[in-house]
Amino acid sequence: MSAATALPALFLSHGAPTLPLEDRPASAFLSGLLAGLPRPKAILVVSAHYEATGPEASTAETPETIYDFGGFPPALYRMTHPAPGAPDIARRAAALIEAAGAPVRLDPARGLDHGVWTPLKLMDPKAQIPVASLSIVHRRSPRWHFDYGRALAPLRAEGVLVIGSGAATHNLRAWMMSRPDVADERPEARSFADALAQALEGGDWDAALDAFEGPKDGKLAGAKWNHPTDDHILPLHVAMGAGGAGAAARRIHASTNHGVIAMDAYAFGAPEELEAHFPSQAAA
Repeated sequence: MSAATALPALFLSHGAPTLPLEDRPASAFLSGLLAGLPRPKAILVVSAHYEATGPEASTAETPETIYDFGGFPPALYRMTHPAPGAPDIARRAAALIEAAGAPVRLDPARGLDHGVWTPLKLMDPKAQIPVASLSIVHRRSPRWHFDYGRALAPLRAEGVLVIGSGAATHNLRAWMMSRPDVADERPEARSFADALAQALEGGDWDAALDAFEGPKDGKLAGAKWNHPTDDHILPLHVAMGAGGAGAAARRIHASTNHGVIAMDAYAFGAPEELEAHFPSQAAA
């Protein structure tokens, strides 16, 4: 795979697990996402819902669908994503991470949490593309996760689609307190999501990395309001790193679900890669 056609690294906002059951702009975006990309030989997902004390990779041959949530419609618990596992890709990712200095635990029993299968159910509804998952790491910084992602960058030229799955904004407490209508958009969420896009597309990646360090916002106002915990933003930092040296960023989708969950998505890679797969005029 040439440099111009290497798969980009992606950050996807996976939203609520009900997303595959809903008619939303983000659902339509995810359903068509793979149409513009070379078919991946495997997908490696770094999920906000796979958190460990150190790097972990799933080497499951047939990963089960995990229902890591409660109180949702019965139809959701009948939904599965029976994709084959990608243990060789998990081991390859682990080797790259270990070469960068971090030991990796391999888990042959880890299934697909909803940060993995919610977007993949829309992207690959026939569950034909092999999948492996990788953890985020508890109490490690955004910059640590950026370097973690940088170790994964060679996979993109090997036909592996590296995805960080989280949320551009994720203040569930604000949602629970006000229960906004699905059509209502909290201005705090959209203004932060747009500022994040401006920083990333403008090349100010330090702003996106530093905004979540310490008890106060960095350059991006609203960082702590939109991410009271960092689990759903760390996959973004992994995807940024996986774009490789000299990578650019392109926002490829923007919408909001449930008032406070920005469903924005990004592609990271060399400028020519982004233009090949997500032409400027097609970016949404």
